[in-house]
Amino acid sequence: MMSRSEKNQELEETMEKEERQEKLHRRIGIFLKIFFTIVTIFILLLLYMHFIGTKGLIVREYKVESKQLPESFHGFKIVQFSDLHYLTTIKEKEVEKIVNKINQLKPDIVVFTGDLVDSQKTPTAKELTSLTEHLNKIEATTGLYAIKGNHDYDTDYFNRVFQETKFKILNNSYELIYYKGNIPILLTGVGSILENDCDIDLAFSYSEMDNLYTISLLHEPDIIDNILYKYSVNLALAGHSHNGQIRLPGIGSILKVEEGRKYSNEEYSLGNTKLYVSGGLGTSMYEFRWFDRPSINLFRLVKETE
Repeated sequence: MMSRSEKNQELEETMEKEERQEKLHRRIGIFLKIFFTIVTIFILLLLYMHFIGTKGLIVREYKVESKQLPESFHGFKIVQFSDLHYLTTIKEKEVEKIVNKINQLKPDIVVFTGDLVDSQKTPTAKELTSLTEHLNKIEATTGLYAIKGNHDYDTDYFNRVFQETKFKILNNSYELIYYKGNIPILLTGVGSILENDCDIDLAFSYSEMDNLYTISLLHEPDIIDNILYKYSVNLALAGHSHNGQIRLPGIGSILKVEEGRKYSNEEYSLGNTKLYVSGGLGTSMYEFRWFDRPSINLFRLVKETE
């Protein structure tokens, strides 16, 4: 038979054990609350980045000044759209909105800088026909131009669509553009360096380009260094990086891609060259956007006074 002190000691040990178990249960409860709160926030963030972050088309406007610009091109408007990645977060409804917005801007030329259909998607003939019909509604006073992106080489979707439109494909080639005068500007387009189809010398092979205001279309922005090593460019328009697609304020691009790591943000001044990198419209790899709404670029060329 236990003594009173032994009974008291056993009671104390039992109470301490129950107290330890209660503390453990409280800690587990707090941990589970924190865990499920984090998981809920993460899921809500993913839903936001997919369903809201990928919507809401914006227009980024830029004034591009140059003394070399011919007087007749003062006020000339260029609209750039890029990285449609059709059938990712961009479907027929979104394409219609993009085309309407482009036409509202009343551009003089429209340029597309690559990645028409995402390489992981397989559009039906009907979807390609619909895309072609919408692109044929784009209006510009002077011309429509397109270059290939790295996603445009694995299939023939790019050629099948654009060959049925009014767009002229610049595949390592150039075009002289005239506007309200006899002095042209030079527009060049290079292929994808990732697909070993980037012939810079061929794209810049116009023999009398030295004194011409020059615009270069390139899909991967990092090849601008290769171009500027040999040639003079006033304005370069690129895509590919999506400006990171997922961005953080004060930090910038989070997701960086090959040949889009050095120049992944929206705008750069490289000596006498202005480089603009489109944030794009669709998505690649992950169907998410964060602080990087789908966008098109509007450029107003301005003759800078001496």
